[in-house]
Amino acid sequence: MKGCWVGVDVSKATLEVCLVREQDQQETQVPNTREGFRTLHHFLHKRCQEEAQVCLEATGLYGDGVAEYLHERGYRVSVVNPARIKAYAKSQMSRNKTDRSDARLLADFCRTQQPERWQPLAAEVKELRSLLRHLDDLVTMRQQESNRVQAGETSPAVLASLQQHMTFLDSQIEQVKRQIDDHIDRHPTLKQQHDLLTSIPGIGDQTAGRLLAEIGDIGNFASARQLAAYVGVTPSQHQSGSSIHRPSRISKQGNATLRAALYFPAVVAQRHNPLLATFAQRLRDRGKAKMAVVLAVMRKLLHLVFGILKSGQPFDPNYTNRRLAHA
Repeated sequence: MKGCWVGVDVSKATLEVCLVREQDQQETQVPNTREGFRTLHHFLHKRCQEEAQVCLEATGLYGDGVAEYLHERGYRVSVVNPARIKAYAKSQMSRNKTDRSDARLLADFCRTQQPERWQPLAAEVKELRSLLRHLDDLVTMRQQESNRVQAGETSPAVLASLQQHMTFLDSQIEQVKRQIDDHIDRHPTLKQQHDLLTSIPGIGDQTAGRLLAEIGDIGNFASARQLAAYVGVTPSQHQSGSSIHRPSRISKQGNATLRAALYFPAVVAQRHNPLLATFAQRLRDRGKAKMAVVLAVMRKLLHLVFGILKSGQPFDPNYTNRRLAHA
């Protein structure tokens, strides 16, 4: 197949680019800015008369801008789970780890694997994600200031300043929370999906909003297993022969924001969700460690999330119990 395959390694400041064609390979680096995006577009347009496919890893905010810019200009953009790229690197016995070598690897992955086309988030979901991430930043700043007070700061002037800043941050946090609630209420699809998610015992308002913002379109996932892999709650096992058996651990690949958001809901669901409470007790009876049980409940919660958003039907313990038994 003729064409151009482009790997883009994303960092905060720069984009390392590798362009592969049948006859040659070219590399460049551009700033991770709007002007850099334009430079990249001219670089690709000049060299690719046919449609170019561009691959980059799902690295969060740093890659969103260039992905949207190139998508709007007709490129086939694929935003790939880093776990897939890591597995591909192992299959190719790639040992180098630099921005340039990563761009080459992404271009080769693009050429050989032909990953699916990426679709940008709907405008209302993108706004919800921005509001939630802003809320996270405010909460982090509030905690940092609180830590300084608790560390034993003795200067009255500094303590007064810290307290004033914390009071301001408290008001900002409450304001953003109201904006999030209002935003969901103003968009019927978000409101409907939010209500569906909060019908699951263990999923509250904040977790429901986080799931909607980070998952985006549930149609992008073919199965609950794909969703669990995206979040990174699939277990990582280590077994060798008959002598090495280490406990299964969380893979730590995927969406760290959602993993953090699901931890406490999983703890609550073990007590208050009739299906998951029974499921968790079975695991404990089999001698599973506390964290292994929490991880399994997180995964089952995502199975519920997937099924409920796909079906458009609220949580029904009688129906879901039969499905969970085989999940």
